[in-house]
Amino acid sequence: MSKKNKIKKILVEQILDKAGIPYESIVFQDGLHRQATEMEQYQLTEHDIYKTLALTGNVSGPVIGIVPIDQHLDEKKLAVASGNKKVSMLPTKELQKTTGYVHGANNPVGIWQNKKFPIYIDEAAQHADQITVSAGELGRSIRLNPEELCQFVHGTFADIVQA
Repeated sequence: MSKKNKIKKILVEQILDKAGIPYESIVFQDGLHRQATEMEQYQLTEHDIYKTLALTGNVSGPVIGIVPIDQHLDEKKLAVASGNKKVSMLPTKELQKTTGYVHGANNPVGIWQNKKFPIYIDEAAQHADQITVSAGELGRSIRLNPEELCQFVHGTFADIVQA
């Protein structure tokens, strides 16, 4: 690959390299809009891709929930798992100020490195060989082992999706 076509490693990838955690970089040409051909190219289904959601708890303050994009986060379950009575989604206007990332680019690795917020990953990820999460820039994702991700970000697996 020529230098012109080579994709520069972003911060999250550099952090994972330094930690010795294997991952695969995934680039979606149209940012958040994943094309069917790209999904096929990377052998991804909607259930393989996880969204990183930023919430705030009445006790803990900011808390992160990670669930498959084809499912919905259950705020009550996350509240219980995180020791809160109630959690609610952060308003979009507060997202970048709180997590350091814009909507669609929140990622557990960067959030843990910079903010140390508690991170909860839906327990379904434990049964997957790999999951795909945002890499901190729109259109960039990383595919990695969920156990290694959870351990690296000091996360907790919990049942946090709506039934």
